Amino acid sequence: MARGGEKSGGTTKSDAAPGAIRVHVLRGAAGQSDLVDWGPIAPLAGAPERTSHARGILLYRGADKYPEAGLWECTPGRWECRVGRDEFCHFLAGRCVYTHESGDRTEIAAGDAAFFPAGWNGACEVIDTVRKVYLIR
Repeated sequence: MARGGEKSGGTTKSDAAPGAIRVHVLRGAAGQSDLVDWGPIAPLAGAPERTSHARGILLYRGADKYPEAGLWECTPGRWECRVGRDEFCHFLAGRCVYTHESGDRTEIAAGDAAFFPAGWNGACEVIDTVRKVYLIR
């Protein structure tokens, strides 16, 4: 799914000793307003002339880019969605529909959690601006 940019505002790390494993915390994720612009998402061919725009905060990224965890927000629109790696999401706000290439539809709303397995392909339609916390492994 769409990613990019890094933002550390609103995040804290534990006070672990040097060399210790640290905990990364995003305080107030549901109300966080200082997000980084991650840019537009190309609309699905034949979709209404509405281009979604993403922004977010990267909470953690491993040395080889994965795992990756953060906060992602996206405005209404419809685009092709190809899941390259397993992704877990907890939706904090908004409403969207994921339609698998087989035609199977999954409606998601604020408060829902979802797991997208690597290899899931289809379309995402954001109806009301979505905000989610995610982990990609």
